[in-house]
Amino acid sequence: MDKQRGHGAQDGIFEIRDRETEMPKGLPEAWTKEALMSAASEARELAKVQEDLMASSRVLTDFPFVGNSAIMMKVFHLIEKVADTDSTILILGESGTGKELVARSLHQKSVRRVKPFVPVNCGAIPSELLESELFGHVKGAYTGAHQARLGRFTMAHQGTLFLDEIGTMPSGLQVKLLRALQEKEFEPVGSTRSVRSDCRVVAATNIDLEQEVAKGSFREDLYYRLNVIPIHLPSLRERREDIPLLINHFIQRFNEKKSTKIEGFSREALEILLVYNWPGNVRELENICQRLCILKGIGLIGVEDLPEKIRQPRVMSAGRNPWDFLTSEGFPEEGMDLENLVVQFENNLIMKALERTRWNKNRAAQLLRMNRTTLVEKIKKRGLAPSS
Repeated sequence: MDKQRGHGAQDGIFEIRDRETEMPKGLPEAWTKEALMSAASEARELAKVQEDLMASSRVLTDFPFVGNSAIMMKVFHLIEKVADTDSTILILGESGTGKELVARSLHQKSVRRVKPFVPVNCGAIPSELLESELFGHVKGAYTGAHQARLGRFTMAHQGTLFLDEIGTMPSGLQVKLLRALQEKEFEPVGSTRSVRSDCRVVAATNIDLEQEVAKGSFREDLYYRLNVIPIHLPSLRERREDIPLLINHFIQRFNEKKSTKIEGFSREALEILLVYNWPGNVRELENICQRLCILKGIGLIGVEDLPEKIRQPRVMSAGRNPWDFLTSEGFPEEGMDLENLVVQFENNLIMKALERTRWNKNRAAQLLRMNRTTLVEKIKKRGLAPSS
Protein backbone atom coordinates (compact mmCIF):
# COMPACT_ATOMS: atom_id res chain seq x y z
CA MET A 1 0.00 0.00 0.00
CA ASP A 2 1.24 3.50 -0.82
CA LYS A 3 2.50 5.47 2.10
CA GLN A 4 0.55 8.74 2.58
CA ARG A 5 1.56 12.04 4.16
CA GLY A 6 -0.90 14.84 5.06
CA HIS A 7 -0.42 18.49 4.35
CA GLY A 8 -3.25 20.64 5.70
CA ALA A 9 -4.33 23.98 7.04
CA GLN A 10 -5.68 24.59 10.49
CA ASP A 11 -9.38 25.11 11.31
CA GLY A 12 -10.64 23.00 8.42
CA ILE A 13 -10.07 25.55 5.67
CA PHE A 14 -9.03 22.69 3.50
CA GLU A 15 -6.87 19.60 3.74
CA ILE A 16 -4.66 18.10 1.04
CA ARG A 17 -3.03 14.70 0.88
CA ASP A 18 -0.50 13.59 -1.73
CA ARG A 19 1.19 10.30 -2.44
CA GLU A 20 4.91 9.86 -2.52
CA THR A 21 4.45 7.68 -5.58
CA GLU A 22 2.36 8.46 -8.65
CA MET A 23 -0.61 10.78 -8.62
CA PRO A 24 -3.96 8.90 -8.64
CA LYS A 25 -5.45 8.17 -12.03
CA GLY A 26 -8.35 10.34 -13.09
CA LEU A 27 -7.07 13.42 -11.21
CA PRO A 28 -7.35 16.55 -13.39
CA GLU A 29 -4.12 17.38 -15.18
CA ALA A 30 -3.98 20.84 -13.57
CA TRP A 31 -3.83 19.17 -10.15
CA THR A 32 -0.16 18.30 -10.27
CA LYS A 33 1.79 17.50 -7.15
CA GLU A 34 3.45 20.92 -7.35
CA ALA A 35 0.06 22.65 -7.51
CA LEU A 36 -1.22 20.73 -4.52
CA MET A 37 1.92 21.45 -2.54
CA SER A 38 1.58 25.14 -3.42
CA ALA A 39 -2.04 25.17 -2.22
CA ALA A 40 -0.99 23.48 1.02
CA SER A 41 1.71 26.09 1.48
CA GLU A 42 -0.83 28.88 1.00
CA ALA A 43 -3.11 27.26 3.58
CA ARG A 44 -0.30 27.00 6.11
CA GLU A 45 0.59 30.65 5.47
CA LEU A 46 -3.03 31.71 6.02
CA ALA A 47 -3.18 29.71 9.26
CA LYS A 48 0.02 31.35 10.50
CA VAL A 49 -1.22 34.84 9.59
CA GLN A 50 -4.52 34.22 11.35
CA GLU A 51 -2.72 32.91 14.43
CA ASP A 52 -0.60 36.09 14.59
CA LEU A 53 -3.68 38.27 14.12
CA MET A 54 -5.47 36.46 16.92
CA ALA A 55 -2.55 37.08 19.26
CA SER A 56 -2.49 40.81 18.46
CA SER A 57 -6.28 41.05 18.80
CA ARG A 58 -6.15 39.64 22.32
CA VAL A 59 -3.69 42.33 23.35
CA LEU A 60 -5.58 45.22 21.73
CA THR A 61 -9.01 44.36 23.15
CA ASP A 62 -8.01 44.96 26.77
CA PHE A 63 -9.87 48.28 26.83
CA PRO A 64 -13.31 48.37 28.44
CA PHE A 65 -16.16 50.69 27.58
CA VAL A 66 -16.58 53.45 30.16
CA GLY A 67 -19.80 55.38 30.60
CA ASN A 68 -23.22 55.22 32.19
CA SER A 69 -24.98 58.06 30.37
CA ALA A 70 -28.37 57.27 28.87
CA ILE A 71 -27.11 57.79 25.33
CA MET A 72 -24.22 55.34 25.83
CA MET A 73 -26.45 52.77 27.50
CA LYS A 74 -28.48 52.69 24.28
CA VAL A 75 -25.28 52.05 22.32
CA PHE A 76 -24.27 49.23 24.69
CA HIS A 77 -27.71 47.63 24.38
CA LEU A 78 -27.57 47.78 20.58
CA ILE A 79 -24.11 46.18 20.54
CA GLU A 80 -25.34 43.31 22.70
CA LYS A 81 -28.35 42.84 20.44
CA VAL A 82 -26.56 42.73 17.07
CA ALA A 83 -23.09 41.37 17.95
CA ASP A 84 -23.85 37.72 17.30
CA THR A 85 -25.28 38.18 13.82
CA ASP A 86 -23.63 38.19 10.41
CA SER A 87 -25.30 41.43 9.32
CA THR A 88 -23.04 44.18 8.03
CA ILE A 89 -22.73 47.06 10.49
CA LEU A 90 -21.89 50.70 9.80
CA ILE A 91 -20.47 52.65 12.77
CA LEU A 92 -20.98 56.41 12.49
CA GLY A 93 -19.35 59.05 14.65
CA GLU A 94 -16.83 61.84 14.90
CA SER A 95 -13.11 61.13 15.05
CA GLY A 96 -12.04 59.93 18.48
CA THR A 97 -15.42 58.60 19.64
CA GLY A 98 -14.29 54.95 19.76
CA LYS A 99 -15.48 53.42 16.49
CA GLU A 100 -12.78 50.74 16.39
CA LEU A 101 -13.50 49.91 20.03
CA VAL A 102 -17.13 49.24 19.09
CA ALA A 103 -16.01 47.07 16.16
CA ARG A 104 -13.73 45.02 18.43
CA SER A 105 -16.53 44.64 20.95
CA LEU A 106 -18.89 43.36 18.24
CA HIS A 107 -16.25 40.79 17.28
CA GLN A 108 -15.53 39.70 20.86
CA LYS A 109 -19.24 39.21 21.61
CA SER A 110 -19.85 37.08 18.49
CA VAL A 111 -19.20 33.42 17.69
CA ARG A 112 -16.44 34.66 15.38
CA ARG A 113 -14.30 35.75 18.36
CA VAL A 114 -12.18 32.58 18.04
CA LYS A 115 -11.08 33.84 14.61
CA PRO A 116 -9.11 36.99 13.70
CA PHE A 117 -10.27 40.59 13.91
CA VAL A 118 -8.61 42.29 10.91
CA PRO A 119 -8.64 46.12 10.79
CA VAL A 120 -7.98 48.14 7.64
CA ASN A 121 -7.70 51.93 7.61
CA CYS A 122 -8.90 52.70 4.09
CA GLY A 123 -7.88 56.34 4.42
CA ALA A 124 -4.27 55.59 5.39
CA ILE A 125 -3.45 53.35 2.42
CA PRO A 126 -2.70 54.88 -1.01
CA SER A 127 -5.56 54.22 -3.41
CA GLU A 128 -3.32 52.34 -5.86
CA LEU A 129 -2.34 49.87 -3.11
CA LEU A 130 -5.69 49.49 -1.38
CA GLU A 131 -7.04 46.86 -3.79
CA SER A 132 -4.04 44.61 -3.19
CA GLU A 133 -4.29 45.24 0.56
CA LEU A 134 -7.92 44.14 0.63
CA PHE A 135 -7.94 41.31 -1.90
CA GLY A 136 -4.29 40.25 -2.19
CA HIS A 137 -2.31 39.71 -5.37
CA VAL A 138 -0.57 36.92 -7.25
CA LYS A 139 3.11 36.83 -8.10
CA GLY A 140 3.92 39.14 -11.02
CA ALA A 141 0.57 41.00 -10.77
CA TYR A 142 2.42 44.30 -11.07
CA THR A 143 5.95 45.65 -10.99
CA GLY A 144 7.50 44.73 -7.68
CA ALA A 145 5.08 41.88 -6.91
CA HIS A 146 7.84 39.30 -6.52
CA GLN A 147 5.64 36.94 -4.55
CA ALA A 148 1.96 36.33 -3.91
CA ARG A 149 0.35 38.11 -0.95
CA LEU A 150 -2.77 37.36 1.03
CA GLY A 151 -5.37 40.13 1.25
CA ARG A 152 -7.25 41.24 4.35
CA PHE A 153 -10.46 39.55 3.20
CA THR A 154 -8.60 36.23 3.16
CA MET A 155 -6.91 36.92 6.52
CA ALA A 156 -10.31 37.61 8.06
CA HIS A 157 -11.80 34.29 6.88
CA GLN A 158 -14.42 33.19 9.44
CA GLY A 159 -13.56 36.27 11.51
CA THR A 160 -14.34 39.99 11.30
CA LEU A 161 -13.03 42.52 8.78
CA PHE A 162 -13.13 46.12 10.02
CA LEU A 163 -13.06 48.74 7.25
CA ASP A 164 -12.30 52.07 8.91
CA GLU A 165 -12.72 55.38 7.06
CA ILE A 166 -14.80 53.60 4.41
CA GLY A 167 -15.97 56.96 3.05
CA THR A 168 -12.51 57.61 1.56
CA MET A 169 -12.52 54.49 -0.64
CA PRO A 170 -11.91 55.25 -4.36
CA SER A 171 -15.03 54.91 -6.50
CA GLY A 172 -13.40 52.32 -8.78
CA LEU A 173 -12.74 50.00 -5.86
CA GLN A 174 -16.24 50.40 -4.45
CA VAL A 175 -17.60 48.12 -7.22
CA LYS A 176 -15.26 45.29 -6.28
CA LEU A 177 -16.05 45.72 -2.59
CA LEU A 178 -19.78 45.57 -3.34
CA ARG A 179 -19.34 42.23 -5.13
CA ALA A 180 -17.24 40.87 -2.26
CA LEU A 181 -19.99 41.80 0.18
CA GLN A 182 -22.79 40.38 -1.96
CA GLU A 183 -21.17 37.21 -3.28
CA LYS A 184 -18.51 36.67 -0.57
CA GLU A 185 -15.95 36.12 -3.32
CA PHE A 186 -13.37 38.19 -5.19
CA GLU A 187 -10.34 37.92 -7.47
CA PRO A 188 -6.88 38.81 -6.16
CA VAL A 189 -5.07 41.42 -8.25
CA GLY A 190 -3.63 39.75 -11.35
CA SER A 191 -5.70 36.58 -10.96
CA THR A 192 -8.73 35.23 -12.81
CA ARG A 193 -9.53 32.71 -10.09
CA SER A 194 -12.28 33.64 -7.63
CA VAL A 195 -11.50 33.26 -3.92
CA ARG A 196 -14.20 32.92 -1.27
CA SER A 197 -14.03 34.45 2.17
CA ASP A 198 -16.60 33.99 4.91
CA CYS A 199 -15.97 37.10 7.00
CA ARG A 200 -18.29 39.48 8.78
CA VAL A 201 -17.75 43.09 7.63
CA VAL A 202 -17.98 46.06 9.99
CA ALA A 203 -17.36 49.50 8.47
CA ALA A 204 -16.91 52.91 10.06
CA THR A 205 -16.78 56.53 8.94
CA ASN A 206 -16.83 60.08 10.27
CA ILE A 207 -18.16 61.30 6.92
CA ASP A 208 -21.84 61.80 6.12
CA LEU A 209 -22.20 59.04 3.51
CA GLU A 210 -25.68 60.15 2.50
CA GLN A 211 -24.22 63.48 1.42
CA GLU A 212 -21.42 61.66 -0.43
CA VAL A 213 -24.05 59.56 -2.23
CA ALA A 214 -25.93 62.72 -3.19
CA LYS A 215 -22.69 64.22 -4.56
CA GLY A 216 -22.00 61.04 -6.53
CA SER A 217 -18.69 60.25 -4.79
CA PHE A 218 -20.02 57.16 -2.98
CA ARG A 219 -22.09 54.41 -4.59
CA GLU A 220 -25.67 54.29 -3.38
CA ASP A 221 -25.90 50.49 -3.67
CA LEU A 222 -22.73 50.07 -1.59
CA TYR A 223 -24.06 52.49 1.02
CA TYR A 224 -27.23 50.45 1.50
CA ARG A 225 -25.21 47.21 1.55
CA LEU A 226 -23.04 48.60 4.37
CA ASN A 227 -25.79 50.39 6.28
CA VAL A 228 -27.78 47.28 7.26
CA ILE A 229 -27.41 48.05 10.98
CA PRO A 230 -26.14 51.56 11.77
CA ILE A 231 -24.60 52.37 15.17
CA HIS A 232 -24.31 56.09 15.95
CA LEU A 233 -21.62 57.01 18.49
CA PRO A 234 -22.22 60.27 20.37
CA SER A 235 -19.55 62.92 20.70
CA LEU A 236 -18.09 63.57 24.15
CA ARG A 237 -20.03 66.86 24.17
CA GLU A 238 -23.24 64.81 24.11
CA ARG A 239 -22.22 62.66 27.09
CA ARG A 240 -20.48 65.10 29.44
CA GLU A 241 -21.71 63.15 32.48
CA ASP A 242 -19.29 60.38 31.48
CA ILE A 243 -16.24 62.66 31.65
CA PRO A 244 -15.51 62.06 35.39
CA LEU A 245 -15.76 58.29 34.86
CA LEU A 246 -13.45 58.44 31.85
CA ILE A 247 -10.96 60.61 33.72
CA ASN A 248 -10.86 58.20 36.67
CA HIS A 249 -10.39 55.29 34.28
CA PHE A 250 -7.53 56.96 32.39
CA ILE A 251 -5.77 58.14 35.56
CA GLN A 252 -5.94 54.67 37.09
CA ARG A 253 -4.61 53.11 33.89
CA PHE A 254 -1.74 55.59 33.50
CA ASN A 255 -0.83 55.36 37.19
CA GLU A 256 -0.42 51.62 36.74
CA LYS A 257 1.48 51.86 33.45
CA LYS A 258 3.67 54.90 34.20
CA SER A 259 4.09 54.33 37.98
CA THR A 260 2.71 57.82 38.65
CA LYS A 261 0.69 58.78 41.74
CA ILE A 262 -1.97 61.15 40.48
CA GLU A 263 -4.89 61.46 42.91
CA GLY A 264 -7.26 63.10 40.44
CA PHE A 265 -8.36 66.60 39.41
CA SER A 266 -9.31 69.48 41.65
CA ARG A 267 -12.94 70.51 41.59
CA GLU A 268 -12.09 73.69 39.66
CA ALA A 269 -10.05 71.80 37.07
CA LEU A 270 -12.79 69.19 36.64
CA GLU A 271 -15.33 71.96 36.20
CA ILE A 272 -13.30 73.36 33.31
CA LEU A 273 -12.96 69.93 31.69
CA LEU A 274 -16.71 69.42 31.93
CA VAL A 275 -17.48 72.53 29.88
CA TYR A 276 -14.63 72.23 27.36
CA ASN A 277 -15.84 71.48 23.81
CA TRP A 278 -13.64 68.36 23.21
CA PRO A 279 -13.32 68.45 19.40
CA GLY A 280 -11.12 65.34 19.58
CA ASN A 281 -13.64 63.53 21.81
CA VAL A 282 -12.54 60.64 24.05
CA ARG A 283 -9.17 60.29 22.30
CA GLU A 284 -8.36 63.93 23.14
CA LEU A 285 -9.40 63.42 26.77
CA GLU A 286 -7.23 60.31 27.00
CA ASN A 287 -4.23 62.17 25.56
CA ILE A 288 -4.72 65.08 27.99
CA CYS A 289 -4.90 62.69 30.96
CA GLN A 290 -1.76 60.87 29.84
CA ARG A 291 0.16 64.12 29.38
CA LEU A 292 -0.89 65.49 32.78
CA CYS A 293 -0.11 62.22 34.58
CA ILE A 294 3.42 62.23 33.13
CA LEU A 295 4.12 65.95 33.70
CA LYS A 296 2.53 66.19 37.17
CA GLY A 297 3.66 62.79 38.39
CA ILE A 298 2.11 62.99 41.83
CA GLY A 299 -0.73 64.70 43.66
CA LEU A 300 -3.83 66.55 42.54
CA ILE A 301 -4.05 68.13 39.08
CA GLY A 302 -5.12 71.76 39.33
CA VAL A 303 -6.27 74.46 36.93
CA GLU A 304 -2.69 75.70 36.49
CA ASP A 305 -1.70 72.25 35.16
CA LEU A 306 -4.26 72.25 32.34
CA PRO A 307 -3.20 73.13 28.78
CA GLU A 308 -3.68 76.77 27.79
CA LYS A 309 -6.35 76.05 25.17
CA ILE A 310 -8.49 74.28 27.76
CA ARG A 311 -8.01 76.80 30.56
CA GLN A 312 -9.01 79.92 28.60
CA PRO A 313 -7.55 81.84 31.54
CA ARG A 314 -9.13 85.28 31.21
CA VAL A 315 -12.67 83.94 30.82
CA MET A 316 -12.70 80.60 32.55
CA SER A 317 -10.18 81.01 35.38
CA ALA A 318 -10.99 78.76 38.32
CA GLY A 319 -12.72 80.13 41.37
CA ARG A 320 -13.85 83.24 39.55
CA ASN A 321 -17.40 84.14 38.66
CA PRO A 322 -17.43 84.64 34.85
CA TRP A 323 -20.08 87.36 35.25
CA ASP A 324 -17.56 89.39 37.31
CA PHE A 325 -15.17 89.29 34.38
CA LEU A 326 -17.72 90.66 31.93
CA THR A 327 -18.89 93.47 34.19
CA SER A 328 -15.38 94.53 35.25
CA GLU A 329 -13.42 94.21 32.01
CA GLY A 330 -15.98 94.23 29.24
CA PHE A 331 -16.29 91.83 26.32
CA PRO A 332 -12.89 90.25 25.45
CA GLU A 333 -11.42 91.09 22.05
CA GLU A 334 -10.79 87.43 21.19
CA GLY A 335 -14.41 86.52 21.94
CA MET A 336 -15.60 83.69 24.13
CA ASP A 337 -17.38 80.34 24.12
CA LEU A 338 -20.93 81.31 25.10
CA GLU A 339 -22.07 77.76 25.84
CA ASN A 340 -19.13 77.08 28.10
CA LEU A 341 -19.53 80.43 29.85
CA VAL A 342 -23.22 79.83 30.58
CA VAL A 343 -22.53 76.35 31.95
CA GLN A 344 -19.71 77.67 34.15
CA PHE A 345 -21.93 80.45 35.47
CA GLU A 346 -24.70 77.97 36.22
CA ASN A 347 -22.28 75.60 37.95
CA ASN A 348 -21.04 78.46 40.09
CA LEU A 349 -24.57 79.27 41.27
CA ILE A 350 -25.41 75.60 41.91
CA MET A 351 -22.24 75.12 44.00
CA LYS A 352 -22.97 78.28 46.07
CA ALA A 353 -26.51 77.03 46.77
CA LEU A 354 -25.27 73.57 47.74
CA GLU A 355 -22.54 74.94 49.98
CA ARG A 356 -24.97 77.30 51.72
CA THR A 357 -27.33 74.40 52.46
CA ARG A 358 -24.47 71.99 53.31
CA TRP A 359 -25.38 69.91 50.27
CA ASN A 360 -29.02 69.49 51.19
CA LYS A 361 -30.36 69.07 47.66
CA ASN A 362 -33.99 69.78 48.56
CA ARG A 363 -33.11 73.14 50.14
CA ALA A 364 -30.63 74.00 47.38
CA ALA A 365 -33.29 73.32 44.72
CA GLN A 366 -35.67 75.66 46.57
CA LEU A 367 -33.04 78.42 46.63
CA LEU A 368 -32.45 78.00 42.88
CA ARG A 369 -36.19 77.78 42.08
CA MET A 370 -35.77 74.48 40.25
CA ASN A 371 -37.05 70.92 40.62
CA ARG A 372 -34.93 68.67 42.82
CA THR A 373 -34.70 66.04 40.03
CA THR A 374 -33.32 68.68 37.64
CA LEU A 375 -30.72 69.74 40.20
CA VAL A 376 -29.66 66.14 40.87
CA GLU A 377 -29.36 65.48 37.13
CA LYS A 378 -27.13 68.56 36.66
CA ILE A 379 -24.92 67.57 39.61
CA LYS A 380 -24.46 64.08 38.21
CA LYS A 381 -24.00 65.14 34.59
CA ARG A 382 -21.40 67.79 35.42
CA GLY A 383 -19.54 65.85 38.09
CA LEU A 384 -20.09 68.46 40.80
CA ALA A 385 -18.85 67.44 44.25
CA PRO A 386 -18.18 69.02 47.67
CA SER A 387 -14.81 70.72 48.17
CA SER A 388 -12.33 68.39 49.82
